Amino acid sequence: MNFHLNSGDIFAILTALCWSSGVIFFHISGRILGSLQISMLKNIIGVIGFFGFLAVQRNEFPVFTNYELWIMVISGTFGVAVGDLFFLASLRRLGAGLNAIVSTSYSPTIFLLAFFMFGEVISLKAYCGGALVIAGIIIGTLEIPKNRSRKNIFWGVMYGFIAQALTAFSVLILKPIMEIHPVVPIALVRFITGAVLSIGFLVFTKGSSALRETIKQGFKHPPLIMGSIMGTFLSVIFWLAGYKYTLAGRAAIYNQLSTIFIILMAAIFLKEAMTQRKWLAVTCALSGALMVSVS
Repeated sequence: MNFHLNSGDIFAILTALCWSSGVIFFHISGRILGSLQISMLKNIIGVIGFFGFLAVQRNEFPVFTNYELWIMVISGTFGVAVGDLFFLASLRRLGAGLNAIVSTSYSPTIFLLAFFMFGEVISLKAYCGGALVIAGIIIGTLEIPKNRSRKNIFWGVMYGFIAQALTAFSVLILKPIMEIHPVVPIALVRFITGAVLSIGFLVFTKGSSALRETIKQGFKHPPLIMGSIMGTFLSVIFWLAGYKYTLAGRAAIYNQLSTIFIILMAAIFLKEAMTQRKWLAVTCALSGALMVSVS
């Protein structure tokens, strides 16, 4: 059995690990801040991180064409600002378990969009591995909704699908640009767009005083800062690098492992129980990832 983990595959796995760590920190932060506030703050901290990274590198900022800049702004709008809003709306209506199941639509969406946009096809074994990963996530996160109306479930599922489709589209439209330019400047432009829009949305819905209070609270809260570094700054760099250096379908499958990593980290750091169902989910998903790595 020969493993075929290229650099893009490794970046995609690191994406899942960093995002999972960020989610644990964001879970802790959620005890004092709302979802919209966390989303805005992580975008701002991400922008600061990207600026700092470029300052340390001291490389010249790439000269983007107007077309490339527009593509990055569109990606930031759909993937960071609007996509986050649909994700939060889905999470609020479905809860974490059902929302995680809906999130498994991310990989098939990547498969379809990558095929239609670039003619990209991955091996049958990789598709089977992706199915195992998705099955593991469903096993590990399935919960029976209580006190949720059919209307909430319907719209929660719809919003969740839209969020995953926007996320998938937002990264794939960047793939041609990432073949020419480094990923960090691309991430910076993308997150500046998302941060500006999320700030505007917070001010529009809650007023400028809410913005000042959110920034004051957020930057005094270490879990939020750590979550933003792991879940936004590092994970986005690895996420984009994964799509730059490997097939989009393979990257999507490895990215999907984040839900399984969250289950394991929650057991270790949040002392959540590891039931037999969760162990089955972890085994199933990791077997799927192994199948992809040897395809």
